[in-house]
Amino acid sequence: MGEGALAGLRVIESCQNLAGPYCGTVLADMGADVIKVEPPGGDHSRKIGRHFAGEESYAFMTLNRSKRGIVVDLKTEAGKGVFEELAAGADAIVENVRPGAMERMGLGYEDLKKIKPDIIYASISGFGRTGPYAGQGGYDLISQGFSSLMSFTGEPGRDPVKIPVPLCDLNAGMYSAISILSAVFHRHRTGKGQWIDTSLTDAGLGYTVWQASQFFPSGEPPVPKGTKHEISAPYQAFRCADGYIIIGGTSQLNWERMCRAIGRADLLERPEYSTPRDRGNNEDALALELEEALTKGSRDDWLDRLREVKVPCGPIHDMAEAFDHPQIQAREMAVEVDHPVAGPMRVLALPQKMSETPVRVSRPAPLLGQHTDEVLRELGKNEEDIWALRKSGGVG
Repeated sequence: MGEGALAGLRVIESCQNLAGPYCGTVLADMGADVIKVEPPGGDHSRKIGRHFAGEESYAFMTLNRSKRGIVVDLKTEAGKGVFEELAAGADAIVENVRPGAMERMGLGYEDLKKIKPDIIYASISGFGRTGPYAGQGGYDLISQGFSSLMSFTGEPGRDPVKIPVPLCDLNAGMYSAISILSAVFHRHRTGKGQWIDTSLTDAGLGYTVWQASQFFPSGEPPVPKGTKHEISAPYQAFRCADGYIIIGGTSQLNWERMCRAIGRADLLERPEYSTPRDRGNNEDALALELEEALTKGSRDDWLDRLREVKVPCGPIHDMAEAFDHPQIQAREMAVEVDHPVAGPMRVLALPQKMSETPVRVSRPAPLLGQHTDEVLRELGKNEEDIWALRKSGGVG
């Protein structure tokens, strides 16, 4: 198997929880040498979750694969010195501690720029570094609410619902990874590094493409619509006799094929459903008519009929069904690694497939401080130096 696309890129990750570590994992799975710098007590995500192997959290192990891990106490002078040495040999820094914390330790962008003028420094926070909330911390759920995502998630007339997948965290991590790679390309052309400022709240709001496209011209805030699409119909989950299916009959061709496949060709003659715009304006009435037909047949029967005429459709799987499905297995979305404590275990893979530079999970998540000595030796430290750093409390 060939090297990853980012082989030779070194990233120092000083992050906790999800957004920053996810950024590091994306880069690591694509071949970057990501060194995760943890405080003496470790990343908070080492302590969360329902499932553990001894003291090792499966949540942490799933998220932090493909990285090396060291323990450095950045609040000590010795630890700060180690971090500065790491930065001097790195291409990029990623941090998602509370805004201002790195600066107070003398490890902010302006500080490290003096050591490495072309450093790329990515900061991830709840609200970003500008605006009246710039100094506040944040979490995914807070940003889901603040960014309006929760206001139109769920069923009409019900209590607010969060998106179970931590969308703001993950998007902030992904946007930061994309920005780091863009900054590397910019540095290649100009020789200049830069500071990247990504906010969880902006990362959530930045994904409201369809909702914002309707809000800006009308001033009307979007509302919960269940599984219905913001601007297209029919495109939602429908009840069948024994479960649910999702149908995407939004284009004119798919609409016509769908109506004939479910025995409702008469809908094609109805003026209120004649165009995509008409169907969108009458989506509630249309959904009732379609579901009346679909409840007369089984899920699998309808899926077979719709697939036969090439109408996009699918079932609603639980996670066990998803990972057991031959399609997901063929795409290798769960891969096995051999962890020193948990043993063989499955972790999520990144979804993209690259023909020349494979994306892969290169190693299991690190134990706390597993690679401290190894990385210090790469900095030129001998055994006496490492012993002194440990004694001082600067590393662990």
